[in-house]
Amino acid sequence: MDDDAILALVARLARPTSAGGQVIERAAIMAAGADGRAVLAWILDHDGKPEQSASTTRKRGLHGPRLADAAGEPQRFVLPAGVL
Repeated sequence: MDDDAILALVARLARPTSAGGQVIERAAIMAAGADGRAVLAWILDHDGKPEQSASTTRKRGLHGPRLADAAGEPQRFVLPAGVL
């Protein structure tokens, strides 16, 4: 993906924050069917900060192991104001 395509995708998927920046969910990026690694790299290259999940405790239940494995990965990325 080129920079223009990634910018268009991020602008479409991001939501505004109260601080004037934008937030984008990892799940939204992956669901868009885009090259997720390229999009995440673009976000980090443009001063985006990963937001860590609040809970790192082991989850129980049917989907517990899957959720526990993903607990170490950031679920959201915050872009500062003016990037988009």
